[in-house]
Amino acid sequence: MHQANTSPSDAPSSAAAPAAVRVLTVDDSASMRALLRSALASRGFQVEQCEDGQEALEWLAENEVDVIITDINMPRLDGFGLIEKLRGSTLHADRPILVLTTESSDEKKRRARNAGATGWIVKPFDAEKLTTALRRVTH
Repeated sequence: MHQANTSPSDAPSSAAAPAAVRVLTVDDSASMRALLRSALASRGFQVEQCEDGQEALEWLAENEVDVIITDINMPRLDGFGLIEKLRGSTLHADRPILVLTTESSDEKKRRARNAGATGWIVKPFDAEKLTTALRRVTH
């Protein structure tokens, strides 16, 4: 793994995200949350985490992030519902939302895009590709 060290005053690096980029990951799997935290934190992202869409909505009512990564299949409020609710909110209408899921059907991708998802990544994820996608939607 290649990783460059940058300070906030440096120009954006192709290998590390600026420390200021704050990411919320939403996934009901503790092991997936741990993988995401490890992969993203080691690349300079500030990582916040929630277990499902309902918890994410409650957390986002009081907190700000630069980008949201959500799973689709979760209890209480799934990823589709989370995206729809966020897109209906004035606070989060323009926030980049990436879907990270095991789902890969065209119908589900279309449904997520119609709900307002910014992008779609299929699990298992490649940390470098995820970092590239995050950088693309936050700059």
